[in-house]
Amino acid sequence: MFGLSHLFRSQKTAVIAAEETRSLADPESWLLDIFGATPTASGATVNPTTAMRCTPVRACVEAICEALGSLPADTYEISASGARNESSHPVAALVGGYANEWTSSSLFIEQLTRDALLWGNGFAFINRVTGKPRELIRLTPSAVTVKLDPVTGEPVYAMADTAGSARPIVRQNILHIPAPSIDGVCGQSPVTACKEAIGIAMTMEAHAARLFGRGARPSGLLKFPRKLGDSTAKKIAASWKAANAGENSGGTAVLEEGGDFQPLAFNSVDSQFEQLWARAVIAISQIYRVPPHLIFELGRATWGNAAEMGASFLRFTLSRWMKIWEDELRLKLFSPEERDRYCIEFNTDELLRADLAARADAYQKLISSRVLSPNEARTLEGYAPYTGGDTYENPNVTAGSPKHA
Repeated sequence: MFGLSHLFRSQKTAVIAAEETRSLADPESWLLDIFGATPTASGATVNPTTAMRCTPVRACVEAICEALGSLPADTYEISASGARNESSHPVAALVGGYANEWTSSSLFIEQLTRDALLWGNGFAFINRVTGKPRELIRLTPSAVTVKLDPVTGEPVYAMADTAGSARPIVRQNILHIPAPSIDGVCGQSPVTACKEAIGIAMTMEAHAARLFGRGARPSGLLKFPRKLGDSTAKKIAASWKAANAGENSGGTAVLEEGGDFQPLAFNSVDSQFEQLWARAVIAISQIYRVPPHLIFELGRATWGNAAEMGASFLRFTLSRWMKIWEDELRLKLFSPEERDRYCIEFNTDELLRADLAARADAYQKLISSRVLSPNEARTLEGYAPYTGGDTYENPNVTAGSPKHA
């Protein structure tokens, strides 16, 4: 078994060693910056770190991982009849309480999902004691590699150690949350796959910053009736910028040498900046399949369709990540014999809770059709049960009414 102390002796050093072994075919962003390289057509350097500085990317990533981290992960025992009952299995404490001594389960799920959304893969080491999982510890995504065994077809995991060499990790001891990919083995980073769309948004943000840094006005021309010497021209330009650029814009300008200032009007690209920015935000929403209104792009949202778009976020975005988590936890944390008896599911009731009137109407119909008992409905609302509330009967039918054959 892979030793925990050996694995985590120096994770920081291991990450550095892993990065040092990269080839020039896939250089780090700092190397590209030194040589002035442009990894995207827009000129922006896009990687998981820089992408999180892009507002729509950060909003999409946090919308998914924070929502998933906030959902309770419940452990159930499946009876012979197929009914599910909440279980006190030791795994329940790991997924519904604390992943380890310093990380809550909600923060652990949130972080691994964030890793998958940015790096393409979220990894965690399963620390076992006498064969039973006792801790879940996040691993740095860039330090872990996963390949396909050509003979068995199963994934093979390895982590860079302090010496820079890759040490194998038994796949049963790795919790792996991948982003969608072509090979289905190693997740593909959405940031890398769609770097051009993200690069456009980053470039537009930088353009807006430069524009407002100059007082939200385009560049202009200083005109003089006669030719100026180099030193005089530089002196006047520096004086103009110091007196009228940035936070000093809008003041009174004083020109020497008979000079005149002629501002340049916005061009067609500048005048359509808002529309272009909205399109860049929607493109990033498409990458992560997050409804635009959830990242506060409300151009097409109304009070009537916002609720439906929230439900679609659960069905078409979160459901994929919930299923990946549920299946991976069940596969790796339970023994083969236990998988038939136990399961882990996210509770989405809080996301689907409607207003009080709608819930009351739904409960009334469920109780009348004898799907729920009154006490079960009260439990869902957080109320204590009452005597006689466990019966399944239609309260709208008079007790003395005749029964039909």
